[in-house]
Amino acid sequence: MKLAMRITSIIVLLAWPFLMSGCSGRTSPPPALKPSAEGVPKQLLKRQVIITLTSAAKAEWDHTTTALSQTYDLPQVGAFPLGSIGVRCIVFQVPSDRSLPELMTRLEADPRVESVQPNQFFQGQGLSYNDQYAQHQYGAQAVRAALVHPHVTGRGVKVAVIDTGVDTTHPDLQGRIVSMANFVAGGKATFDRDRHGTAIAGVIAAKANNDIGIFGVAPEADLMALKACWHGSGTPQSALCSSWTIARAVDFALQEGARILNFSLAGPADPLLERLLRQALLQDVIAVAATFQPQGQHGDIGFPASLEHVIAVVSSDPQGHAHRPASVANHGVLAAPGVEILTTTPQQTYDFLSGSSLAAAHVSGIAALLLEDHPRLTPARVRSLLQTTSRSIRNPDTQPNTMLGIVDACAALRQLESVSFCPAS
Repeated sequence: MKLAMRITSIIVLLAWPFLMSGCSGRTSPPPALKPSAEGVPKQLLKRQVIITLTSAAKAEWDHTTTALSQTYDLPQVGAFPLGSIGVRCIVFQVPSDRSLPELMTRLEADPRVESVQPNQFFQGQGLSYNDQYAQHQYGAQAVRAALVHPHVTGRGVKVAVIDTGVDTTHPDLQGRIVSMANFVAGGKATFDRDRHGTAIAGVIAAKANNDIGIFGVAPEADLMALKACWHGSGTPQSALCSSWTIARAVDFALQEGARILNFSLAGPADPLLERLLRQALLQDVIAVAATFQPQGQHGDIGFPASLEHVIAVVSSDPQGHAHRPASVANHGVLAAPGVEILTTTPQQTYDFLSGSSLAAAHVSGIAALLLEDHPRLTPARVRSLLQTTSRSIRNPDTQPNTMLGIVDACAALRQLESVSFCPAS
């Protein structure tokens, strides 16, 4: 098996302003939209607004859509339902000679429109490392996942990887992916070649004891590979997502029975995604999110990690050092391995990658282990377990008493079940 030795860093998929709205729906994604003439998927074009229409007006959806397009002289470029929250989303393209803020104000005042927002973009950014790292997998060992595998492996727990595509042919991922869906125009053709999602999938659920590669934190979890992000013409680590694509992926995951949503991405606060994540909480679906890294202005950890019921994760290095953003003193942010993580990459390769994207994946894997053992655990209970059983470490860049906690699968399971095979740390 080829092992790629180029050290790359996968960082959080960063979000920038975007247009979006709510939609109602179906349990399987509609056919992928075609890319624009320039090769950029139409969901990722600038100056789009997304409005939502409520299910109460379902009989009038088509009529209302046409009327709105005519009233505001806007071309419709997309429409999709979000069945989990009972709305229909309509996407309009705003011409360059129109004032976007003025149009938004007019749409907000229109009684036919439930909500309106811009379609924001989420972008992946990578950092390069020149160091020669040791060729061993320390991440899953650091969170003590291997110690609990004789008891739980995440079997049967659905984890939605909302990311780029995943190399479904990778020998360490074959059999672990139970469903796939593409929400990016033109994204199906490159699904198996996408680097970021492949790496996240490997951390969570790479197969164990198959004489090759690595093992995942939850090596028998069921992965849902949901492509909401697109690799553009930049570096292989870069990725671009939008409210439009992410909302559809989350809606699909909620309707298909996902128990965990893994967001190895971050961006600005988004009303539609927040609405979907509130629905996820009502369905006892656990949401795990990476934080901005480097941190945003004033220590901002980004969205959706900033939501109280979402488990926010920063990355720790092989020495156990992690950086606590200044803005999250009371947020309960967790730390997990995210530096020099050996994981799966496309075309049957492996590489050392870094970033809070990888840290979030470790936490999603641990959540799958806990849910296999106790399927009725609520998001609040899982978060509490991870917080109270984390191994405290010192942040080297602040006061000596500033502490973070590195997640510990063994300690969490021990507290949950008082298992004898899981020693105290």
